[in-house]
Amino acid sequence: MAVKIAVAMGAEVTMISHSPRKKADAAMLGAQKFLNTHEPAELKEFSSYFDFIIDTVSAPHDYNLYLALLKTKGVYICVGIPAAPMEINGRSIMGGNKVLTASSIGGIQETQDMLNFCAEHNILPETEMIDIDYVNEAYQRVLDSDVKYRFVIDMASIEK
Repeated sequence: MAVKIAVAMGAEVTMISHSPRKKADAAMLGAQKFLNTHEPAELKEFSSYFDFIIDTVSAPHDYNLYLALLKTKGVYICVGIPAAPMEINGRSIMGGNKVLTASSIGGIQETQDMLNFCAEHNILPETEMIDIDYVNEAYQRVLDSDVKYRFVIDMASIEK
């Protein structure tokens, strides 16, 4: 959703991932660029490049790697909730006066404003509809990191 919303707002959007499988998804969502963090040449190309990064990852990852991608006075926004404490080298922030912050859901008015914006720009979530009988398999796919976006249970499948 962050990619779609940023594109609709007119931003130049780069989707960052450790998985090259997501490059096609980045283009489908509207991102103009893609950065594979497992490619040293790409990391070098994007060093000190971004004004801000929205981090939606809740799994453990190297925050210092991403902070190095920010310009001076760049802002790193965490919206994923990591289970483990974040390990950050102070130099990753101090070198360049970078800002590290986090955000959760906004208030009622902010949420309504975003829903209105999404409706106005026809921004919809990417989902996979499943029958209720598939819930256990879906849960296993979540554990196996085999889910691209979100599962939605077709409640009509309960009556089948």
